[in-house]
Amino acid sequence: MNVFGFAGFSGSGKTRLIEQLIPVFVKTGLRVSLFKHAHHDFDLDVPGKDSWRHRQAGCTEVMVSSSARWAIMHELRGDQEPGLDEQLRHMSPVDLVLVEGFKREPIPKLEIWRPEVGKPLLYPEDTHIIAIASTQSLDCLLPQFDLDDPYAIAGFIMRYFGFMESAYA
Repeated sequence: MNVFGFAGFSGSGKTRLIEQLIPVFVKTGLRVSLFKHAHHDFDLDVPGKDSWRHRQAGCTEVMVSSSARWAIMHELRGDQEPGLDEQLRHMSPVDLVLVEGFKREPIPKLEIWRPEVGKPLLYPEDTHIIAIASTQSLDCLLPQFDLDDPYAIAGFIMRYFGFMESAYA
């Protein structure tokens, strides 16, 4: 699978941009999945429901399935968090996996940077950043995109992986 990351500090606009890019990719016929890394304790389950109660009782994994979707919740129970490569092996094959978070992983990434966040650029220290999307022009050699132009950004990503670009080239 082709894996492409989005790096930037909290509040920079990663989630908003990815939300805008997904329909552009899907409209061109690409099958897209997302892997979001959370830096804090999170829970997709509803406290008190059966699946939550089974996890609380000690299950390592609980799978919930319906005619609309399925999910597996895996409890680490003190084990080390698996790396990105190991986690990606759990995903069904698609054309493109977008990764939000894992900003230190050695995958091609777009840095999302807003000056008002008050944080420094991750580039040039992160050599896996191949382009930058921002609200202002920057003095660097990487390709730059207006953060509010998801079509240009999608076209860049599709060219990077050799996908047909349709009207968004």
